Amino acid sequence: MQPTPIKGRGSVSNKTSRFEQLQYISFDDEWDNAGLEAMPKPATTVSMEKAKSIIARNDSPDIPFGQSINPYRGCEHGCIYCYARPTHAYLNHSPGLDFETRLYAKGNAADLLRKELSSPSYTPKLIALGANTDPYQPIERRLRITASILAVMEEFNHPVAITTKSASVTQDIEMLARMAAKNLVRVLISVSSLDRTIARTLEPRASTPGARLEAIRALSEAGIPTGVMVAPVIPFLTDHDMEKILFTAKDGGAKSAAYILLRLPLEIADLFREWLATHYPLKEAHVMNLIKQMRGGKVYNSDFRTRMKGTGVFADLLEQRFKKACSKAGLNQTRHPLNTALFSRPPKEHPQLTLF
Repeated sequence: MQPTPIKGRGSVSNKTSRFEQLQYISFDDEWDNAGLEAMPKPATTVSMEKAKSIIARNDSPDIPFGQSINPYRGCEHGCIYCYARPTHAYLNHSPGLDFETRLYAKGNAADLLRKELSSPSYTPKLIALGANTDPYQPIERRLRITASILAVMEEFNHPVAITTKSASVTQDIEMLARMAAKNLVRVLISVSSLDRTIARTLEPRASTPGARLEAIRALSEAGIPTGVMVAPVIPFLTDHDMEKILFTAKDGGAKSAAYILLRLPLEIADLFREWLATHYPLKEAHVMNLIKQMRGGKVYNSDFRTRMKGTGVFADLLEQRFKKACSKAGLNQTRHPLNTALFSRPPKEHPQLTLF
């Protein structure tokens, strides 16, 4: 059966994860179902969880940071291409609709971070926010967990890099401006397409492309180092917007730029193909063929050296286009590392008196 798209949701199904023994498959039973009521739209549920630790560490050679924090698990933005979707399988949830409707919030994130940064053995180095799920997804407006994490970062003078596709990042603009004055923060806004029609189904609950570009302008005018991430680049669907995104972001004050080719690991491959067949059936075959050309004949290749940019003629062309556009726009001219020298642990509220 052809899945029916759900307004405001990216995935068109709730396929079972790779760990489940039983797989549920939709099929046409040839009965006339015209009189049956439509399935109810899945509501968003948020569960508060008590995390045991908050700083995640990685040693991936193609990722420019070794530490990250994810305030939330799952993401209501519903981006069909999100590489974090397969992580919901570890919770016995589907990487499909469950990922964007069954969310988990780490309510004790700020307390855990303060404890970890206060440890005498902790060595300050960049922490990334938004490495997995978006720290400014819609529930942040109510829960403000990301804001509480940033408050701790400011308290300790700890450097942080934020990646988001939400204009809601500007709600913390005053705090970010104070941190930027000490070279403690930079923000990267992700823009995949300037076409609102594509964005409405590709990333249904994220900010509109125009709102994200306005956020770049607002952050830059506040003195916050801001860049644009053209991600993901989807061949034959969004790649034509690359240059325009870069030039528009530069006009708004962006100083840096990067891009990432569409990645389809694990369950995402089937979810994305299903999305294509539903929303762009005439482009499905061509898009998937181009993806395979850029992945050595496969839908995805996880090799660290090529997974972000791909290989082959089309991948080389994308890289050339990106470099030429950045050079012409004046992006990536200089990039200074964030400051770790200012890191300090605040004095305890009731320190014990010393003997001398």
